[in-house]
Amino acid sequence: MSEVFEGYERQYCELSANLSRKCSSASVIQDLEQKKQKFSEISSGIDEADVLIRKMDLEARSLQPGVKAILLAKLREYKADLNKLKKEFKRISSPNANQAAHDELMESGMADVHSVSAEQRDRLSMSVERLNQSSDRIKESRRTVLETEELGISILEDLHQQRQTLLHAHNKLYDVDSAIDKSKKVLTTMSRRITKNKWIAISVIVALVLAIILILYYKISHR
Repeated sequence: MSEVFEGYERQYCELSANLSRKCSSASVIQDLEQKKQKFSEISSGIDEADVLIRKMDLEARSLQPGVKAILLAKLREYKADLNKLKKEFKRISSPNANQAAHDELMESGMADVHSVSAEQRDRLSMSVERLNQSSDRIKESRRTVLETEELGISILEDLHQQRQTLLHAHNKLYDVDSAIDKSKKVLTTMSRRITKNKWIAISVIVALVLAIILILYYKISHR
């Protein structure tokens, strides 16, 4: 996910250092055609840098909040760097830039060339350092994301086990409930049978009592 941003970032740092060198060399070119061609290259490079900035912005905003905040902070630095390049290009491409550059070259001579070279080296060094820092931050963010993902997987596994336990307990409760229903039916059937047998016994006893009474009545009436 962050490899895309890292690729854009690497391209921008290389392009920024290249544009800085071109701006420095363009400021001392005296031939108008060469200067015009150099300005065209710088303008195209700045447009390309703008595109890379927008791509990095879109990529950073699509990531998770922790990584997003880090990358947007780096992006603000790159935007400031690009604004400096644009100001420098505007300065050297202004109508009075040729005379100013000529005067500056005549006054400072080769010292300016060494100064420009040192500035280019410093800019390139800063770009490489920012790239390394950004890579370290991305790696740290990636490690944090992986740890969070592992923790989430562990929690999901625990929840799955708890769900299985609850389902097992529910099945047991269902079995117990079924057993209770069966026991109720058996008890109800037994109760009905006991009641039925009770009435049968009472009927037999009553019949026997009536039979005895009839026998006694018959004997007494025939004496």
